[in-house]
Amino acid sequence: MTAIIDLSAADRPVIVITRDFHAPRELVWKTVTDPRHVAVWYGGPGFTNPVCEMDLRPGGAWHHVMQAPDGSRYTIDSVFEEIVEPERLVWRTLKDLSRDPPPPTSLNTLTLEARGRQTRWKLVTLFDSIADRDLAARMGFGQMISMGTDRMAAHLRALQGVDDHG
Repeated sequence: MTAIIDLSAADRPVIVITRDFHAPRELVWKTVTDPRHVAVWYGGPGFTNPVCEMDLRPGGAWHHVMQAPDGSRYTIDSVFEEIVEPERLVWRTLKDLSRDPPPPTSLNTLTLEARGRQTRWKLVTLFDSIADRDLAARMGFGQMISMGTDRMAAHLRALQGVDDHG
C-alpha cells in the first residue's frame, strides 16, 4: 500500500498522510525515533541523510540534513513537543530562512495504531495558514513524505527479513 495524501480539508491548514505497514507498532516506532533508522528511509528516492540527530524528549532537538541526488542539501530543524512511546510523536518544524522561499513551519502529529501484525501510520501536519499548507503542497511535501514511507516500508521488510519478491 502506498501512502494516502489527504488535502480535502479546504477550510483547515492541514495535510493528513496515512499508510499501513506490515510490521508491529514497536518496530515502526523504532524506525521513526532512532536516527540510525531514520537516516535510511527519510526522503525520496536517491536522497541520503548525512546528518540525523534526535534528542528524543519534550523540548529536545531534531537536526536533519537531507541530500538530494543532485547534491543539494536541505536542513530541517525541529523541536519535539510530545512523546508517548510507542503511539504518538509530536514535533514542530522551525523556520529555515536560508531557503528561498523558506518552507512553511508546521506542527506534526504522528500516531501509530496497532492493527494485529500491522501498524497504521498517520501523520497530521498542521500549518500556520491555508496559504502555508498550499505552499507546502506545491513544494511537494505530501509526495516527498509518501516516497519516504515507500523507503520506510522497504526498510521495515529488510529488518524483518522479508524478501521484496516473496
